[in-house]
Amino acid sequence: MVVVRLVGCLAMAGFLVVFGSGSHLAQADQTALIKVDGSSTVYLLTEAVAEEFQKANRGHIRVTVGISGTGGGFKKFCRGETDIADASRPILKEEMELCRKNGIAYYELPIAFDALTVAVSPKNSWITSMTVEELKKIWEPAAQSKITKWNQIHSDWPDAPLVLFGPGSDSGTFDYFTDAIVGKPKSSRGDFTASEDDNVIVQGIENNKNALGYMGFAYYAGQMKKLKAVAIVGKNGPVVPSAENVINGTYQPLSRPLFIYVNEAAAKRKEVIDFVDYYLTAGSKLIAEVRYIPLPEQIYSLVRERFTKGDMGTAFDGLPEIGLGVKEIMSRSPKR
Repeated sequence: MVVVRLVGCLAMAGFLVVFGSGSHLAQADQTALIKVDGSSTVYLLTEAVAEEFQKANRGHIRVTVGISGTGGGFKKFCRGETDIADASRPILKEEMELCRKNGIAYYELPIAFDALTVAVSPKNSWITSMTVEELKKIWEPAAQSKITKWNQIHSDWPDAPLVLFGPGSDSGTFDYFTDAIVGKPKSSRGDFTASEDDNVIVQGIENNKNALGYMGFAYYAGQMKKLKAVAIVGKNGPVVPSAENVINGTYQPLSRPLFIYVNEAAAKRKEVIDFVDYYLTAGSKLIAEVRYIPLPEQIYSLVRERFTKGDMGTAFDGLPEIGLGVKEIMSRSPKR
């Protein structure tokens, strides 16, 4: 109150009022804002990058990071409400059309790999691995209200209720999992506990020996004492989710690239340019810290080059592709 009166008196007296660098009012005027929203999977990484970036800029740039799921994030992004979209899958045709309709051009930037993880409670004594066919039998739409017990999947498994947890339909993890396991994005039974918050999925699984669910690798890796990862049976037998198995290509079909999408207009602002550059340089160390899998350094160089050269658009045709390596993604010319 004293400050307000003093400013008023000085202004009336014709003095020019200049606040020092320590003033909260001056700092508020100088603070630039970057808005990010989207995938709960990519959230862990973007939040870590944003925190370090804000520290490096001493509060002069503020980065807000929301969790609306990949689909929800793209809706906001394509309406021009955010500067950056976190995405655990590529942009889809209907989202591309919404962006075109609203005049939103964008950069598609791969930033890490994920090992999408199927998990059960440590109290589950009968499962160490599952086939894609067994997972499909559980999750396909035809299973709804029919496949309700474990012994319906495998006769050696108990006559016990099958309790399912997974991401909501706005999640890119939901899209990728259903495409990889069922064979079509968003094709899933609906009688399971769904949440855009992976922590809810973790909590639902950990204390229920009859529960099964899926999530991004970082959420599993951060809660290894509370969850047991299910190995996926591939050509060479069961393979557990890990950075090594993602890099060597044996963890299939649940390895996937993660992305950020940057609004073209926002990318003309210095604070956004600096944030993206920070993400693609210092971010690789943070990626490992939050338990995702960094890309090879030569790939980050290509991603940075794509951004600085102004190569906008997507390397996809509006559909997710399963088992695609990031080198192949970067070898394609983006399309608007």
